[in-house]
Amino acid sequence: MNLINEEITHNVFGEGSIVGHEDSVITVDFNKNLKKFVYPDAFENFITLNDRSIAKSLEEFFVKRKAEEKVLEKERKKEKEYQMLEHQRREKLKNHKIHESSQIVFWMDEEEQSDIFTDWQVSTGSIQSGKNKGQPNRVARLSANSASILTVRSSDQLETERLIHGIFMVDDTFSGNLGADGMVASDAEFRIRLTDQEAEQMPFWNYYVNKNYPERASWNSGKFRYFDNIWTAQILQDIISIKKDEEQIKEAERFLEHFCKMNALDIDNIPEADGILR
Repeated sequence: MNLINEEITHNVFGEGSIVGHEDSVITVDFNKNLKKFVYPDAFENFITLNDRSIAKSLEEFFVKRKAEEKVLEKERKKEKEYQMLEHQRREKLKNHKIHESSQIVFWMDEEEQSDIFTDWQVSTGSIQSGKNKGQPNRVARLSANSASILTVRSSDQLETERLIHGIFMVDDTFSGNLGADGMVASDAEFRIRLTDQEAEQMPFWNYYVNKNYPERASWNSGKFRYFDNIWTAQILQDIISIKKDEEQIKEAERFLEHFCKMNALDIDNIPEADGILR
């Protein structure tokens, strides 16, 4: 707001005219006696604009500004709390020797879906070249705290159309070392399969972000990739929200509770999903 040449009254110096206004400072001429004041604080304490119309506009401006500052302060406080919780989470991970991306996502071929949801185990595929060609791909990060997310994208679909069809906790005896068959087995207690209708509400890219290429939805090659612990908790939260059957909801809630406990996550402070589709 341009206040240059506006007449004011100071509760000590009397009548004056604003002759300068730079950022947070105004300069007032009191009959050739120049004084500087902090803007806008001075108008809330000891300076009054003589023009009531301008004064009212300035008051409305201050009210709006205070409301905006209140919102910003709330956002800053929220961000500070989040950073504190994130620091605490990372310390917990460090103390419990848990990798922050110790989950795994599999790309299920259409022909193997039936077997996976019958046997509840999935292959890591095999090494394609080198001295270890033909041996199972190792998944060294996986352990009892890990979950496997099962996704599907057919050859005629875009990568952004990849959907989550199921999730299970890795068998609690798994230590990252695969047998000759290269299979990752599930924990019998924590398994969820989504219906086709439910899967339509669970796009994989709602959660996943490639930190090196945050705008790119690209799987490239390979049977699997590692996945962030928090993203997995977000998936479980959303599965709970789309389930209709009360028993299935309870099963998903038990899954989430167990998962958060195993991964040192605060179940009450899981951030909103922020994948590239969102």
